[in-house]
Amino acid sequence: MTRRQITGFSNPTIKAVRALREKKHRKREGRFLAEGLRLLTDARECGRLPELLLMAEGREGHPLLDALEAAVMRAGGDVIEMPEDLLAKVTGKDNPQAVAGVYAEWDTRLDALDRTRAPLWLVAQAMRDPGNLGTMLRTADAVGAGGVILLDDCADPFSVEAVRASMGAVFTVPLAQARWEDFERWLRAGPGQLVAASLREAVPYRGAAYVAPCFVMVGNESRGLPEDYEMACDLRVTMPMKGRADSLNAAVAAAVLAYEVLAALGG
Repeated sequence: MTRRQITGFSNPTIKAVRALREKKHRKREGRFLAEGLRLLTDARECGRLPELLLMAEGREGHPLLDALEAAVMRAGGDVIEMPEDLLAKVTGKDNPQAVAGVYAEWDTRLDALDRTRAPLWLVAQAMRDPGNLGTMLRTADAVGAGGVILLDDCADPFSVEAVRASMGAVFTVPLAQARWEDFERWLRAGPGQLVAASLREAVPYRGAAYVAPCFVMVGNESRGLPEDYEMACDLRVTMPMKGRADSLNAAVAAAVLAYEVLAALGG
């Protein structure tokens, strides 16, 4: 473990951390970047510590920051202090928060999930917007969902934007990534009702016959779910649109359905 200062952008460590803003480097290194004391504290309370802690010089003292630094040092991690403008270049924000961390990615295979841990799960297919993905993770945390399952070509949940939008939920909510074929095989190997937000032969979302464990699935922001995915669902539900809009934002639709399912299942 080390604690040191870095002042130059040309430092190899700084270049390596900044590169984590790009997906190809995250995948190659198996690491990602998160920022903000609240978010990093949530991660610490979930048992996840950064391998590398970055702190701005001249920051105000805070008990949570002291606790975070001490935990990282005890775990053998590195702590680096740097000027605020250098931290801004690392995180890509003009007004960076005083602290950021580099974390190792974790297992996101379907086999790592326990479907019996909760009556409700959220599933996103080809969700491309990292902000929507972060919102969906926050919703999963709020409703006590068992986790979020990302199908096909979704946005990277470990991108800086998705992690930031999740407000720490990326650390608190179990997460899996899979292709549709693998997910369908996994789902049908045990109990689980697959429910889609749909317009095809759908019933009203209120009063529908939800069964636990219920997997609520939403599709791509612009195209929705492929027809064959919808037809493979056990239940298709629709929400009333009383204005000019013909659909809800995908993450919003997932939240509305999640709370309805939760209420129906007695949650």
